[in-house]
Amino acid sequence: MTALATAAPRGSRQLAGTGTLLRFALRRDRVMIPVWIAVNALMVLSMPNTLKGLYGTAAERADLVRQMETNASFRALIGPVFDTSIGALTAWRVGVFAAALAAVTSLLVVVRHTRDEEESGRQELVASGMVGRRASLTAALLAAAVANAVLALLVTAGLAGQGGSGALSFGLGLAGAGMVFATMAAIVAQLTESARLARGLTAAVLGAAFVLRAAGDSATDDGSSVLTWLSPLGWVENQRSFAGERWWVLLLFAAATAVQGVLAYALAGRRDVGMSFLPTRPGPASGRLGTAAALAWRLQRGGVLGWSIGFFVAGIVYGGLTDGAADLVRDNDSAREIFQRMGGRSGLTDAFLASMVGMLGLIAALYVVASVLRLYGEESSGRAEPLLANAVGRLRWATGHLAIAFGGSVWIMFLAGLGFAVGYGRQIGPILGACLVQVPAIWVIGGIAVLLYGVLPRGATAAWGVAGAVLLLGWVGPALNVPQAVLDISPFGHLPKLPGAEMAWGPVAVLTVIAVALVTAGLAGLRRRDMTT
Repeated sequence: MTALATAAPRGSRQLAGTGTLLRFALRRDRVMIPVWIAVNALMVLSMPNTLKGLYGTAAERADLVRQMETNASFRALIGPVFDTSIGALTAWRVGVFAAALAAVTSLLVVVRHTRDEEESGRQELVASGMVGRRASLTAALLAAAVANAVLALLVTAGLAGQGGSGALSFGLGLAGAGMVFATMAAIVAQLTESARLARGLTAAVLGAAFVLRAAGDSATDDGSSVLTWLSPLGWVENQRSFAGERWWVLLLFAAATAVQGVLAYALAGRRDVGMSFLPTRPGPASGRLGTAAALAWRLQRGGVLGWSIGFFVAGIVYGGLTDGAADLVRDNDSAREIFQRMGGRSGLTDAFLASMVGMLGLIAALYVVASVLRLYGEESSGRAEPLLANAVGRLRWATGHLAIAFGGSVWIMFLAGLGFAVGYGRQIGPILGACLVQVPAIWVIGGIAVLLYGVLPRGATAAWGVAGAVLLLGWVGPALNVPQAVLDISPFGHLPKLPGAEMAWGPVAVLTVIAVALVTAGLAGLRRRDMTT
């Protein structure tokens, strides 16, 4: 009895202050979490109406299923389809991507409220008060749980018309995938000393999960491959929502979340605040790191490498899908119209290529925002102030990071073009040009991020909302038949639809000028304002 009485208070002391920290975390993420949830939910909930327009009859849907059974490339990208109902097709079409997006949201939330707080020094101040040792980790996981629960609720309610049990299964599957990666991020945050590295490693695990699922699905048409079952993204599709639900698959999510959560709590109790199990080796302060630009490259080279590999591989995959995709939608007027709205009317193959290049351009906007906001991370963590106290001007310091952000966007789009050339094997020059013509629109999004950081640093993270809105508009807008005037809100709506269409230098030049003006205004604001901490 005495041991139990002692253990209970000790356990409660470990979690003291969790409620307050949770409220603080949700307040800090009152913009980021709703934006990510809205993008994910709208992507899912817009799909039934899109599919009804594309495959309105049972015969058309059955023909689609038959084609997917023989198209290994599309199964690798999207996964197998298990039924001809609109609900099953919705789960097939967006399940993998929605689960991946839930995973990204969760890992960002957990790392931000654990390792980010320790790296900035704020966690040490919090821990000096009446706060339990594991309270911050618990609050971070609960914040991720709230985000995933809201997503599950929205998806379940929105798809209930397609079948209540299927909608519930699908919503819980997305939330389960999110929590698996939330607890995984909690483990990685204990192992690494850098929030950037924690995000990168967890994202790398997510990428590996996607590759495992893709390899498994390309080999079988029913999701039964061992490789598919090794991936949490494969678990989502193997729930078979709207196609005879496998409720027991949810136990895999629960078990993985519980085991990883226990490990994260065990690790959190065995280290000091600010320390890690894999400490970063200190680097030289001179030589190759003797300039602000060299330091910026050292800090961002891992991210550039990851994005480069991802875009090159994506180019190969999309290039290899081109011929099969054209054949798949050739006889479907609605599907062909969507591709033509996204990629132009110069021919179905060119339209598909242009639409896929445009999608990669939209994703590259996320890279440029992340790279620009590294400036805010360096400033808010206090690392920029000692650097700027020396003979390094603000503009020189910022220019090093911006060169990587804007130059890196050119580089990854170039690699995407090379990937398309490898996968498709034709039109190498036109495809490279199509990829590079996306750069001015990407730069406009980056310019908005620079402007927000320079003028309103505490609101700099709103750049994520801008990039998310542009991504949603470019991804879902054509399928929902959104008016062209609305699509033109996005800078990507003004670019020529290459390859196939005529090159239009006017919009490209205007977007470039706008990007330069935004960056100039942002740097002017940075030069005049006080540095925040």
